[in-house]
Amino acid sequence: MYRPSGRFRRTGAERQDQLLSWNRDDVAFFAAGACHILAYAFIATYPDAGFGPVGLWPRGARDACHVYVTDGVWAFDHDGWTLQSELLRGARAAEPLSDLRPRPIRMGLDAFCARHHHRPRQCFAFDPWERALRYIARFPAPDANGGRAG
Repeated sequence: MYRPSGRFRRTGAERQDQLLSWNRDDVAFFAAGACHILAYAFIATYPDAGFGPVGLWPRGARDACHVYVTDGVWAFDHDGWTLQSELLRGARAAEPLSDLRPRPIRMGLDAFCARHHHRPRQCFAFDPWERALRYIARFPAPDANGGRAG
């Protein structure tokens, strides 16, 4: 069962103290605060697998509240592999008043961070890229036709 990113929101103290935020477990870290880093690290790891970054935008928001990758069927984020339909169902059920809508992100990580107020790599307590790569390695790679392997 998909665990929506909203379950892992950072506390006020974690938002102010990057070391405190960094010290959360990987699921919480990549659910809330570094989801965009995980998404772009996934794309860098599997550039030919047919996945692209997608943001979940609450109604009327200028910035995405969560970022994941998808090939249109499968999605990958803090919760590992999930059918995109299940991810959307779970996220919307957790925040029904937000009217969450997926939108493709058509820019690189640095541009996304600047435009949508997401923390760039250099503003974390430590560079989160290697941590994201280690987290991604825990899961099966996408199969040769895109989508989830095994």
